[in-house]
Amino acid sequence: MALISLKEIHKTYYIGGKIPVHALQGISLDIEPGEFVAIMGHSGSGKSTLLAILGLLDKADSGEYKLVDNEIGQMSEKEYAGLRSRFFGFVFQTFNLLPKLNVTNNVMLPFIYSGEDSTEKRKEALEILKQIGLGERLHHRPNEISGGQQQRVALARALSNKPLVILADEPTGNLDSKSSHEIMEIFKRLNEAGNTIIMVTHEPDIAGWASRVLTLNDGQIVNDEKRERPKVAKAVKNKLDLSGTKRRFTFGGLKNYCYEAYLSIINNKLRSVLSILGVMVGVAAVVAMLALGTGAKRNMEDAFSSLGTNVLMVRTASRSGGISLGSDAAARFNFADYAALSGLESVEYVIPYVSGRAQAVFQNKNWNTSVTGTSADYALMKKSELEYGHFFTKAEDTTRVKVAVLGQTVATELFGDANPDGRFIKINRINFNVIGVLPEQGAMGWRNLDDQIFVPVKTAMDRLMGKDYIDYFEVQVDKLGDMDAVSENLVTELLRTHRLNESDRQSFEITNMAEIQAAASSMITTLAYLLGSVAAVSLLVGGIGIMNIMLVMVMERTHEIGLRKALGAQRGDILTQFLVESVLICSFGGIVGILLGIGIFWLLSTIAQWVIFISPSSIILAFTFSVVIGIVFGMWPAWRASKLLPIVALRYE
Repeated sequence: MALISLKEIHKTYYIGGKIPVHALQGISLDIEPGEFVAIMGHSGSGKSTLLAILGLLDKADSGEYKLVDNEIGQMSEKEYAGLRSRFFGFVFQTFNLLPKLNVTNNVMLPFIYSGEDSTEKRKEALEILKQIGLGERLHHRPNEISGGQQQRVALARALSNKPLVILADEPTGNLDSKSSHEIMEIFKRLNEAGNTIIMVTHEPDIAGWASRVLTLNDGQIVNDEKRERPKVAKAVKNKLDLSGTKRRFTFGGLKNYCYEAYLSIINNKLRSVLSILGVMVGVAAVVAMLALGTGAKRNMEDAFSSLGTNVLMVRTASRSGGISLGSDAAARFNFADYAALSGLESVEYVIPYVSGRAQAVFQNKNWNTSVTGTSADYALMKKSELEYGHFFTKAEDTTRVKVAVLGQTVATELFGDANPDGRFIKINRINFNVIGVLPEQGAMGWRNLDDQIFVPVKTAMDRLMGKDYIDYFEVQVDKLGDMDAVSENLVTELLRTHRLNESDRQSFEITNMAEIQAAASSMITTLAYLLGSVAAVSLLVGGIGIMNIMLVMVMERTHEIGLRKALGAQRGDILTQFLVESVLICSFGGIVGILLGIGIFWLLSTIAQWVIFISPSSIILAFTFSVVIGIVFGMWPAWRASKLLPIVALRYE
């Protein structure tokens, strides 16, 4: 039974897609187990094409190919890859060692694609390297050893998977005479041990080592010289084992892909840094922009929460020019309105306000600030826990006691770090006893909520501002669903107390703070998404850069892809490897970008005093986006790499 049988094999190439070159014309050939075959011929005779078809690196246009009596000519590329990994070992003229891998890892390459456990195989590979004199070079890279030693590594790689057939393409073409002789001695010993060897050479002295010499000319066998009978061959099963074509995903396989991707990244530092930089800037921008938008939203929510929830603001109407009617208004609020509104159903609190500017003085320090007169219920409605002291009581409000509660800004300007509780200040030259300091509230629009002094409303009206009316009310409703009904009842009650007609409803303005808060929240959310989208565009641009670099990388590594396919890599292996590399670059860029975004967040919050909040969801979103960018933009280059034919990729320069 022949090990390999070819019948009427034809192969034609086309130069420029038009000019035909008949590389093989009706080749028929039987190779028995244990033969040492040398294929000779001048350049262009078809010997390399024949070797490529024998090793399943290329397919014939027509004819029959049988391997151990199994027709394989019509098998799929996936099945071809499985056969290459299990039944053939390749030794190339240019060695085809991967420069980023050391000697041991180069020899271990076939096991990445064989689907076998590499633990025991690694021991066998190390033993082979020691047998051919490379025991002290296991951790050297190809550029650190001689040409003869590199060819020995290539030979060890071909032998590592214990193939049926060793295919050698000009194995001594780049070696000196001494190294050539050493390599041929190894081939001779392998053949004597039962290995089948098929070798292409143009040197008669090298062909003299073979037991059979085929001479090709213009794609045809013109001479077939058998010098010796085949040596005792290894046992060959009649049924081909194609289980290697049905490999499953394993953690070990993924680990190998990640390691290969890692080596590719660190061995191409500039290219990798440029790729990572594009993703890093995009992710950092996404994190920073989302943090800025989230911080603005939270700042707005905190500002509105300081006003209380379910709040209606009741004011007298303004003229068309936007100027408050004040004392000239048809309806000025008074304490009778205060009492009437407090008694309405579903109303929890009614807070009166009068406000004005005043000069606050303590010893040699003075500060112009806002003074707000209000009721004791203010602290209850705002749920304010004072930093120092207490808020004034209803009794103090009713008796017009001269007490004051300071905002943080006023307390700092007048007292610095000292506790002002119990001290006296002058407000418009009138002594007031400081009984408390409010916690920090921040700003709301143009208004600094910390730059004000609170005093009892009657004290403010009678002793400081000389007003006999209340500026406006804030009304807190029990339930959010009652807001509209209470709003109508407020106007109705004010019309009654002021003896106005229904046509005068426009004299009062009722502002629903919950609606304003919802509208502002929606606006801030939209702004946050807008900022995030702008940042995502930069990440998208980085992804396009990744795709361009990956495409260039595929071109640079075309020869490597051909080598991997010759060693048994399937399309899925190449696709996964390049995809893992793209995702690894983007993932690393995502991690660095997140750290950079946090750094930007820290600078903005520390130096610019911006309110910023980084949520875990924004970090997860940015990192996930970076990984998706790696998958999406790495897919096309990876797919292109996986589609390359082994022989085309190996011949690529």
